[in-house]
Amino acid sequence: MECLTSEQLKQEQQKTRASPRMRYGFLARLLFFSMDLLYGRKKGLSKFKVLEIIARVPYQAWENVAYVAMTHTHADPVFARRIFDRIKESRVQQDNEQWHLLIIGELIAKKGIDENLLLHGFIPQVIAFFYYHVSWILYVIQPQWSYLLNAYFEDHAEHEYMEYVAGNPDLEAQRFESIFAEDYGQFASLADLFRQIGYDERVHKLESLARVGDARFR
Repeated sequence: MECLTSEQLKQEQQKTRASPRMRYGFLARLLFFSMDLLYGRKKGLSKFKVLEIIARVPYQAWENVAYVAMTHTHADPVFARRIFDRIKESRVQQDNEQWHLLIIGELIAKKGIDENLLLHGFIPQVIAFFYYHVSWILYVIQPQWSYLLNAYFEDHAEHEYMEYVAGNPDLEAQRFESIFAEDYGQFASLADLFRQIGYDERVHKLESLARVGDARFR
């Protein structure tokens, strides 16, 4: 993923805040409503951690379906290669979401934020389990539906992170130090870190939207 400069990140934040959210479908709205019901509407690290636990699973579902498809299409090398390229793309996106999760988890530990094992440990895994299977089923039935659902989710995450930075100006003065910085990126502040994560989510959204019109590996 492209790592932007501080000035670029501020510009991308303004772009996000100036753009309206997508008109989410029923499943996306149900998911966001459930998260607000369980974790409140206020943005924060613990809620972002839940968001990132869920964010990885569509890519895992697509990868799983693609491996099955490749097993049955190996006799057609051109088609199999296209599937394999999609697997690699999904892996990059999934790994990027994993870095988000690891960094946010590290911040929670450093700040000594007390989390409920049921609310922040077990329930997110349950939500992710159902979201995985919804993404998997939609992808098997009609890949465009699964890509669009992910685009809704990533659009929501993009706006949540950028709004979080805007609502917490103290983040500008907090340094970003992490054992994952060498892998994910170096940033001048936590504000820039969250701007980068928000920008990543936008990139994922655009990648999914690009696949809505190309969901059968044409």
